[in-house]
Amino acid sequence: MSEPIRLGLLGLGRAGNGMHRPELRGRQDKIKFYAVCDIIEERTKPFVEEFGSKAYTNYEDMLADPEIELISIATRSCDHYKHAKMALLAGKDVMLEKPFCMHPEECKDLIALGSQPAGPHLYIRHNRRFESGFVAALEIIKSGKLGRVFEVKLTRNGYQRRCDWQTINEFGGGQLLNWGPHIIDHSLRFCGGAYKDMYSAIRHVAAAGDCEDHIKIVFTGVNDCIVDMEISGGAALPTPEYRIYGSRGALVSEGNQFKLRYLDPNVELASIEADRETPGSGASFGNPEKLVWIEETVPGGGANTDSIWDHLYESIRHNVKYPIGNDEALAVIEVIEKVKAGTIFENK
Repeated sequence: MSEPIRLGLLGLGRAGNGMHRPELRGRQDKIKFYAVCDIIEERTKPFVEEFGSKAYTNYEDMLADPEIELISIATRSCDHYKHAKMALLAGKDVMLEKPFCMHPEECKDLIALGSQPAGPHLYIRHNRRFESGFVAALEIIKSGKLGRVFEVKLTRNGYQRRCDWQTINEFGGGQLLNWGPHIIDHSLRFCGGAYKDMYSAIRHVAAAGDCEDHIKIVFTGVNDCIVDMEISGGAALPTPEYRIYGSRGALVSEGNQFKLRYLDPNVELASIEADRETPGSGASFGNPEKLVWIEETVPGGGANTDSIWDHLYESIRHNVKYPIGNDEALAVIEVIEKVKAGTIFENK
């Protein structure tokens, strides 16, 4: 195996300490916590004690360290553009937490800086592209069991009176920039990569601050699939995360499983035609044929999101194409910009 990538982690809060740290703990042979940086010095100490990391409280000082190859940015959403641009201009590869940036123009600027063949390179951390349920749903659709899939419903719902910085617009708060990048990215994949038209509405329901905590977006994909996504912090009775409807069956998520019901592919359907005549007295609607259904439950939930680091390692060390295109991440922010242009209605 090649030597580990020497990582400098900026921001040791909820994402840096709560996600990056446990995800990379067992991958120090691939990506080493060479240095960490936070304006709160106390936050650096666990990394120093556990991994022997260098500790910085000044970002410019960490960027000046010639041994650091990759900067992972886990600061507030409003600072992503500034911090990523500084790192790219310093010649460092960048792993940037979602959201990519606050605005599409910022994303395009970073893409230009991070797309040169000789580097530095820019990688966006859309880690839920590797979520087990999402991957399984795509595989089931591809298998053809459900026939032609014409509608996908995606939800991430609950009820939460949230009051941290991610409820404040100034800092890039709101569910559009929190859960939004994940589920919009999923939606675009179900759409065939792009959409033909979109409807959206946002509401401010239960959280503090001045941002949306309820989102509804309905896409018509380039593949003609309707993708109906909802993210809500104001839903006291949440709905299943996945519901997928096809011409031969359907899927619904139940916890960490998928329940499928689809027509037996080994039983040929009879040819039917619409009858113009009026049914006689006592006649029933429909068709007297007996449909043969298959019902099964398959694994569909859980997480495998930390595998994104393995893809990053392979890309940097072995020149394997990183599976999340920067143009795909830009498309997500372009959707968010359009949705944000709508009015937020207070439901309080």
